[in-house]
Amino acid sequence: MTRIAPSHAALALGLALLLAGPCSQATEPQGRSVKQHTAKHKVAKPRFETGSGETVSERERRLYRECRGRPNAGACEGFAR
Repeated sequence: MTRIAPSHAALALGLALLLAGPCSQATEPQGRSVKQHTAKHKVAKPRFETGSGETVSERERRLYRECRGRPNAGACEGFAR
């Protein structure tokens, strides 16, 4: 008697399971759709920080102070003198 290699046996089992899957699902009636009532969960939106916690006037004063003598580019654009 010949022995079957384990890889061939696993392949045969996998094919058998693959082909058996659609057959078991075909037993439902085709014309009727089954509606499932699922409870919809309300998903909470993540809360984002609204910036660095400084007001617009505080930010402008800080940028004028920090950008003195620097090139007029990046964050300092419009604030360098």
